[in-house]
Amino acid sequence: MTTTLELVPGLITTRDEIAAAFGCGTYQGIEPAKDAKKVFVYSDPSAGAEFGYTFDGRAEDDEYGPLYLYTGYGANGDQELKSRNKSLRYHVEDGRELHLLVAHGKVPGGGAMQQRYIGPMVVDPINPVEVRRGLGKDNKMRNALVFRLRPVAGSAPAWTDEDRLQPAAKTAIEEIDVQPKIPAQTGVKDKNAEEHTTAETMANIPGGQRKVVRREGLLMEAFKKHLTAAGHTHKTFQITLAGEVGALTPDLYDETDHVLYEAKGQTTRSNVRMAIGQLADYRRHIPKPDGLRVAVLLPSEPSPDVKDLLATQGVHLVFQTENGFAGFPLPSNA
Repeated sequence: MTTTLELVPGLITTRDEIAAAFGCGTYQGIEPAKDAKKVFVYSDPSAGAEFGYTFDGRAEDDEYGPLYLYTGYGANGDQELKSRNKSLRYHVEDGRELHLLVAHGKVPGGGAMQQRYIGPMVVDPINPVEVRRGLGKDNKMRNALVFRLRPVAGSAPAWTDEDRLQPAAKTAIEEIDVQPKIPAQTGVKDKNAEEHTTAETMANIPGGQRKVVRREGLLMEAFKKHLTAAGHTHKTFQITLAGEVGALTPDLYDETDHVLYEAKGQTTRSNVRMAIGQLADYRRHIPKPDGLRVAVLLPSEPSPDVKDLLATQGVHLVFQTENGFAGFPLPSNA
């Protein structure tokens, strides 16, 4: 499609101008432009609370670089990975570019909202979307899909301090009874783990780390099935802390035995040390009327000294074996 509108980071434009240039809609937060092979995402953190969108904004950089969080489509009820949310999640597989804009005040002399073009983005190929608990427009709690967006490598995002996530006003702990599994797109085959996908190249995220995250995900799914087969129920928590942005979300909570688990995709000292620190942080905020226990979940048996490290810190060990999981269930007298 031929257009005279050049998408340069920092460009101040409107939804109407974007629609006229690229052939997309003007009313929704996620607007696919099929013929132009693009998906436009409109974010308005200041007004999002009205619709239950309280997770939007520029998050703190992590080990992979800059990150922007964006709440998906659906004002009421649990959000699902379909319709516009599916267009956003699978923009790479569908061969579409992703472009992020944020609200930038009203058009002078008019009522329309201006949009500041942040730049080209890509959905995080390692952890594309997370489930968070929040109020919908109907003031009822629901599951929201929070997409994790990364700048395309080599781009210069035009975000400012005003785009950053705002600290929480109060501390709150929400139970997540069911952590929905985000399905893979039908008809799209995953590439070999040793290779980089287009998204990984764009986001400049190592394929090695992707393998680790995949292993952790598979480990978690196997352990959840093991828990269910043993008659245990499980869930997790969303911990929002006053004065901080984002939320803490432990990997898994065994409701039956009152055990909090942190899983790691590699059995290394550094991973175990990280898990110990995370559990120490989480356990301070989890209700523990019967004495909360914590455990590290690993894909294989660690070294004797790492086992000793866990024991001295009061952290239980569960690891996967050919026949199930060693260390589960935890000793009843612990």
